[in-house]
Amino acid sequence: MSRATLTSRPLPSLSRARYSLGPWARVAGLAVCALLTLGPVVWTVSTSLRAPADSFNLPPQIIPARPGTAAYHGVFDQIDVWLLALNSTLVTALVAAGQMITAGLAGYAFARLDFRFRKPLFGLVLATMMVPLQVTIVPVFLVLKSMGLTDTLLGLIIPAFPTAFGTFLMRQYFLGMPKDLGEAAMLDGAGPWRIFRSVYAPLATPGLAIVGVLAFNYHWNEFFRPLILETSGQNYTLPLGLVSLQGNLGTGSVSVVLAGVVLSMLPAVAVFVVGQRPLREGITSAGVNR
Repeated sequence: MSRATLTSRPLPSLSRARYSLGPWARVAGLAVCALLTLGPVVWTVSTSLRAPADSFNLPPQIIPARPGTAAYHGVFDQIDVWLLALNSTLVTALVAAGQMITAGLAGYAFARLDFRFRKPLFGLVLATMMVPLQVTIVPVFLVLKSMGLTDTLLGLIIPAFPTAFGTFLMRQYFLGMPKDLGEAAMLDGAGPWRIFRSVYAPLATPGLAIVGVLAFNYHWNEFFRPLILETSGQNYTLPLGLVSLQGNLGTGSVSVVLAGVVLSMLPAVAVFVVGQRPLREGITSAGVNR
């Protein structure tokens, strides 16, 4: 064996060291990302359990020296949490259900039905994703005002039914399904609506679950539209109602504000935990089908 061949091969010890550092580097990177993501959440929960006088102690303590629920009692004393939570639950649940229906129907139409201008219309739907909400809020407000739906929960629910992202997601999901199922149902005499309802819709349940979970989490935390469309306190959603707690920042009671933030996070976290399995299965099955 020549000297050039011996020198061209990497040393076994260096090669083993390079491959052994790979998993540890990934674990370290994931640990840093988890710390950056969960750090503010842990600090929020920790501060909400402190007494108002201990909110700005230096150095800050992750574990409160005197944990208590006084800040949470302060939230319930200052705002009607139950009414705000009921409004948010009603709005987000109906919007999530509406988006699942509209996204499923539109996605199936763009994926399986053959009609004129299908591709330009789908491109127009995707183009709406590039338009910021701040651009369309004034026309939407004027239309709702002419219909008498401003300062109502319906004014928040109905305009949120169409979803360009959900339509795109369900179209890709239906395109990944085999055409043989629809053709077999068509040979049995089933029409387009029956094929969708009995064949493709049950198979698209994981994809619809993705649309529902994402819609619930987005609209539960939505602030801009309720701020523009709602003026009466009885129609406020939870994120909008929490704004009234900002007066506590002037008195140093930041724990009360963060206690309200923790309360607003709990339903969204619960929905994500419950919907995590169908969310994961929907993404996996979509990848397998394609």
